[in-house]
Amino acid sequence: MRFVDEYRREEDAQKFVRAIKRLVTRPWIIMETCGGQTHTLIKSGIDRMLPEAVTMVHGPGCPVCVTPLELIDKAIAIARRPEVILASFGDMLRVPGSQTDLLSVRADGGDVRMVYSPLDAVKLAQKNPDREAVFFAVGFETTAPGNAMAVCQARQLGLANFSILCAHVLVPPAMEAILTAPNSKIQGFLAAGHVCTVMGTHEYEPIAQKYRVPIVVTGFEPLDLLQGIYVALRALEEGRWGVENQYTRSVSREGNVPAQRLLAEVFETCDRQWRGIGVIPDSGYRLRSELERFDAEQRFNVADITAQESAICIAGEILQGLKKPPQCSAFGTLCTPEHPLGAPMVSSEGACAAYYQYERAG
Repeated sequence: MRFVDEYRREEDAQKFVRAIKRLVTRPWIIMETCGGQTHTLIKSGIDRMLPEAVTMVHGPGCPVCVTPLELIDKAIAIARRPEVILASFGDMLRVPGSQTDLLSVRADGGDVRMVYSPLDAVKLAQKNPDREAVFFAVGFETTAPGNAMAVCQARQLGLANFSILCAHVLVPPAMEAILTAPNSKIQGFLAAGHVCTVMGTHEYEPIAQKYRVPIVVTGFEPLDLLQGIYVALRALEEGRWGVENQYTRSVSREGNVPAQRLLAEVFETCDRQWRGIGVIPDSGYRLRSELERFDAEQRFNVADITAQESAICIAGEILQGLKKPPQCSAFGTLCTPEHPLGAPMVSSEGACAAYYQYERAG
């Protein structure tokens, strides 16, 4: 298929691999920040094609994976209410909470529905005026504009029975948190192309300058990643830092300005708890005060729900790039896609799911 196959040609991939091997003179550690990038790296075997001196580590680039346990429990508590229709993308349905998951709530009679757009949840509110329609709004900056649009549409329609449970997280603060961690060894980043399509590349420039690291925005096909890795390694070898854009077919420096205006109209930044990582300042979105009537957390009085993470699951260390999935004692035994201990094993962008799916036990 044109425009897809051209980014998957094996002969072109081998050219990049040979170029990387000629380039590298010392060990380097690069983190990819998106679960989609992780899956391509593992599925295509790119990490095994690279010279031993180059280590790729997997960052907190799966929004489902970093959604804190307490927010899952809040969604479950809301979904159990008889007047509620809880709508969600499919990824969230099997993510374990403290005791159960949303799919089990549906099996027990809760009205939990998988949708493909937050606007579908708005339609549910329109069609069911005697019910409460709640959308579980999870994602990075990529999906936030669609959720902001849903809130705007509900406001325009005067819907009193629509709300969102907001779990949005932002990439740049997470990158800073990783770089400032005392045990961090990350020397460069591959930034996620879809996030930058919305937000542009300019917000990464202060991070690159402050921490003197190269940040390369890439797409998600094998050649995108190999080219991005090559560009990052070239900068490291030359002692340069800054932001470079491999994904020029989609990303610009300024990004999608109308989408950014919509985000500013609906959301404001807030401190956000990341599953297995902790609170990262200014790393999330919440509804602006004038739109609090659409806040499901307030509407259903679940703000005080707290939860305790599994003592066995090391998702937090995996999401910070400190360990890889096979280093978890529960990987593939106590933790499988059928019986997950943590979100990285069930999310389509989870690192544990990638290693399990492609039989990478070590």
